[in-house]
Amino acid sequence: MEIEIGLGKSGRRAYGLDEISIVPSRRTRDADDVDISWEIAGFRFELPLVASAMDAAVDVNMAIAIGKLGGLAVLNLEGLQTRYEDPRPVFEEIASLPDDQATRGIQRVYQEPIKEELIYRRIREIKEGGVVAAASLTPQRVERYYKTALEAGLDILVIQGTVVSAEHVSTRTEPLNLKKFISELPIPAIVGGCASYSTALHLMRTGAVGVLVGVGPGAACTTRGVLGVGVPQATALADAAAARVRHLTETGDYVHVIADGGMRTGGDIAKAIACGADAVMLGSPIASAKEAPGLGYHWGMATFHPELPRGTRVKTERKWTLKEILVGPAHENDGTVNLFGALRMAMATCGYENIRDFQRAEVMVAPSIRTEGKQLQFQQGVGMVK
Repeated sequence: MEIEIGLGKSGRRAYGLDEISIVPSRRTRDADDVDISWEIAGFRFELPLVASAMDAAVDVNMAIAIGKLGGLAVLNLEGLQTRYEDPRPVFEEIASLPDDQATRGIQRVYQEPIKEELIYRRIREIKEGGVVAAASLTPQRVERYYKTALEAGLDILVIQGTVVSAEHVSTRTEPLNLKKFISELPIPAIVGGCASYSTALHLMRTGAVGVLVGVGPGAACTTRGVLGVGVPQATALADAAAARVRHLTETGDYVHVIADGGMRTGGDIAKAIACGADAVMLGSPIASAKEAPGLGYHWGMATFHPELPRGTRVKTERKWTLKEILVGPAHENDGTVNLFGALRMAMATCGYENIRDFQRAEVMVAPSIRTEGKQLQFQQGVGMVK
């Protein structure tokens, strides 16, 4: 339903994940009987997790560790891992920067050129770790570097930017023809981000096996403030899921919807899947692991843009290991540890057996549900429970 914003302008009411809740169904299920695995392009993963291609979250060691825990990690092929032979001193420098110098300092270290030999080596190192190798390139650079990645044995290519469209218009350069490029690519591609029904549908029609949904919801992303562009994540996911149904009806091809950003708790992940996601892309929770390369910080992928940065350096608490964050055990009650144990329990509580079933869960609008200490506050007439 359109809401009048003013004379001559109206818009839809959209919802973030914190404004909805999942409604329990008529049955419950034993958690041991719940299957949270997913498959994409013939690869099966025990966790519906894609670790974001953020330098502070994913390096070779983290990619291997995440893969062995059952998830998929994406390495940024335009990041510090492919600019520096040994990036550890650079991470230490970024961690030591005062807040008022962080953006400028990050811009400076990313001026180091990308080295194709490091692209090849990092992918080989992941492959030698015995896990699926996924890596990201922006649309602007994918044609330049993808062949090196393929030669190294890349399994899944992620073509990722703040906003990616199937129809980029330029009078200055020859834009990437996503549909042609993906059709000729010998490995599966995931593309994104997007945040609307029409864009998701167009990206699905390129032949991608997955679409990243989310523009600006992450903690380290400032796109919504800098550009004013973004859609609340619950609505963006529901719209993309509707596009998936149409595409499936038209072509018989199922394209996976991956919720990208804005999730820090198990409840957030559960709600994202209930809105239609097949898997979730996490950045901040991964970057907060003790093993993460960011040394207690993480920053958005557009933080180092030389002219218009759209990300910020964020401090993280490094209290838990990667395994504890993903699969537990948890020793905190705020939902930030054992994320996928929480997803399994949410599905069991609502009686759903697998991810596809859980996508059909009923949700309701319940604005501003937040846990504050021991009190759940249900605002806007839903009531209060102590």
